[in-house]
Parts: sequence; C-alpha cells; structure tokens
Amino acid sequence: MPLVLSDAAVWPPLESLYRLTLALGVGLFVGLEREWRGKEAGLRTFGLVALLGGLGGMVGESYSLVCMVLIGVLVFVLNWQSLRENKGAELTTSAALLITGFCGVLCGQGQTITPTAVGVVTAGLLSWKESLAIFSHKLTAEELRAEILLAILTFAIYPVLPTHTVDPWGLIEPRAAWMTVILIAAIGFVNYILWKISGEKGLQLTSFFGGLVNSTVAVTELSNRVRESGGELEGAAYGGVLLSTVAMAIRNALILGILDFETFKASLFPLALLLLPCVWSFWQAKKSTPSGISDGTPILPLKTPFSLVAAIKFGMIFLVMQMLAALANASLGKLGFYAISAVGGLVSSASAVAAAAALVGHGKILAGVGGIGAIVASLASTAVNIFIVAKFANSRNLTIRLAKVLLFGIFLSTCGLIVQSFLLP
Repeated sequence: MPLVLSDAAVWPPLESLYRLTLALGVGLFVGLEREWRGKEAGLRTFGLVALLGGLGGMVGESYSLVCMVLIGVLVFVLNWQSLRENKGAELTTSAALLITGFCGVLCGQGQTITPTAVGVVTAGLLSWKESLAIFSHKLTAEELRAEILLAILTFAIYPVLPTHTVDPWGLIEPRAAWMTVILIAAIGFVNYILWKISGEKGLQLTSFFGGLVNSTVAVTELSNRVRESGGELEGAAYGGVLLSTVAMAIRNALILGILDFETFKASLFPLALLLLPCVWSFWQAKKSTPSGISDGTPILPLKTPFSLVAAIKFGMIFLVMQMLAALANASLGKLGFYAISAVGGLVSSASAVAAAAALVGHGKILAGVGGIGAIVASLASTAVNIFIVAKFANSRNLTIRLAKVLLFGIFLSTCGLIVQSFLLP
C-alpha cells in the first residue's frame, strides 16, 4: 500500500515550527546526558532522532512507523559497531534513542505534556545511573518482597473487591478500606525508602524520615541510644524526637489531604500550632549547638514497615477504629468519637486519622468533627513520645526538656481547636 500524505501534513508554518522545535528540545535534553558521558550517540544524534520522529508524526501515521523502523536500524548499527569494538551492547543508549524517537512522533502529532514529561524522566533515569545502582544493590530480599507485595495488593487484589458496603451499619466498603490500607502502606514504604537513602547523613534526616515511617519506633530507638551512651547523645536525641513528632503530624496531614480534603482543612490550623514549638525549639537547639545534633550519631535501625502481616494488622486496626468511632459517635455523640480517636492515637495515629477521614467520606460525621478527631489522635501520639522518652532514655533532663516543648505544642493546638470551634461551629 503506497504511503499517502495525510491532511495533517498541511499545517500553518508557526504551528509546524513549534512542534519541531519542541521535538528538537526533547532530543537535545536527553542527548545532553549521553554527550556528557562520552557516548557515541550524543547531542546531535538524539536531536536528529527526535526531529525525525517529529517529521513522521506531522506527516502521518504510516510515516511515523517508517521513522521508527529507521531509528531501529540506527540502534542496530550502533550496537553492532559497539560489539565489534568489544565495548559491549549499548542497551541503555538504544532504549533512550527509541524513547526519544517516540517522543518526537508525539511532538509532531501536537502533543506537548506527555513527550516533555517522558523526556525529562528519561534524562533523569540516565543521569541517576550510579545512585539507582547503589540503591538497588542495598535492597534486601525482604524489601524487594515488600515492593512486589505492594504491587500485588494494588493491582491484583484491589480491582476484584466489592465496591458496596458489606456490614449492617454501612461502614465497611472493602474496596475503599483496602485502598486506604494500600495508601498508608505506600506512604510508609516511600518514607522508608527516603529514610534509607538518607540514612547515612546523620540523625536529623533519619529522625525525620523515621517519624514519617513510624514515630513511635523512631522515638523509642532514639531513647535507647541515649541510655546506651550514658547520656552523651541527649542533644542529638532531643532534636531527633522533635523532628519525629513534626514528621508524624505532617504524615497525618498528608493522609487527611488525600482521603478527605475538607477534613484536612478543618485540622490544618491546630496541626500547625502543634508543629510550631517543635520547629522553633529544634531551630534554637541547632543554632546553639550546630554540630551536636548529628555528629557521631548512629543510624536508626528501622525495618521496612510494609509486609503482609503489617498490611493485615493495619487493616484490622483501621476497620476496628472505624467501627468503634462510628458506634461511639452514634451512642455517645461527638465526645465518644473523640475518646475513641484519642485511644487510637495511642495505638496508631495513622489508623485513627484514616478512620476519621473514612467516616467523613461515608457521611457518618461532619468534616469539622473528623478534623477534631484527627487532631486528638495526633495529640495523643505526641503525648506518648514523652512517656517513651521517660521510660527508655533514663534521662531526667531530656525528659523535662522534651515535655516542656511537646506539652506546650499540645496546649497551643488545643487552644487552636477551641478557637476554631467558636469561629467555625
């Protein structure tokens, strides 16, 4: 069948120039990294490949296929030459060339966001070669299994769950509940990965990311380090506990923002007041002892927060919290719901916060009530940190210093709740 020019070939000059310029820009952006690494296919090759794809996309679908075949021939020649010189196959560069050609085709067809985003991601993957290799080699078998399990739970189990409620009270919707479990697990696992990447850079980052993963575990580990060092790490633990508390509040706010934005807005002001003393005290401690917070401090031995047991455990806690909170709200009113939220914060503030957002989503409580419940759970989790330090750190001075800051944050947040309740009943 002969190739025929499509109607798309007749375009205004400025529009055609724009599409080809975008294709060239994507090609040069990706080729810059290859040129920097001294590859045979560099700036000019990638730019020309993107232009070829752009021309094919502008002329028509058949010509686009011909252009991709020509790029495939170029990839074959590139690898054949490399193998002849005993340099090995240029697999990464070949894949980048093919992707750049496809991006050029998309640009020629009038697409803008997709080819630009793909080009940026491709350049990023090429430039992060060493970092990605180091990170992948550091993964343990347990962490790799956790990644696979998360994918199975998300793409295999979630689609087949019922979309309607299955309990007499209309609370448990399996698919929505499972999505919440996946969401919290994914947040924890991503935070764990970030913690692992930065784990060798001192206690400031490890404490913050550790708090995002599990603030109770992070504070317990910090307290144990203070006891084992005979009090030498008090300054480091002080800043670490404050950062872990800040991270816990930020994580809970993120959960609310994803699950129910109205509940997030209702809790934002009190949460900010809770964070204010922690951030200020950490900053003051860092200015007075700039090297005392991270120098010589050990890495927190956190484990991956995601496993099948952890997912089932969180799911059970979430469902129990959701049902108890709904029953308490129905029988005892808002005070009953707040009491259950406080107990949930002592066990798992993430579960209590997710349950509050889920009840708002089901229409069982108002967004303002759910926001207060989320704040109460966060305050309870903050108070637990004081008792953990008092029990495990064996340091009266550290306990008193942290208690002053955290209790002041709880006081400010409570005042914020009261003021907000009067202003927004």
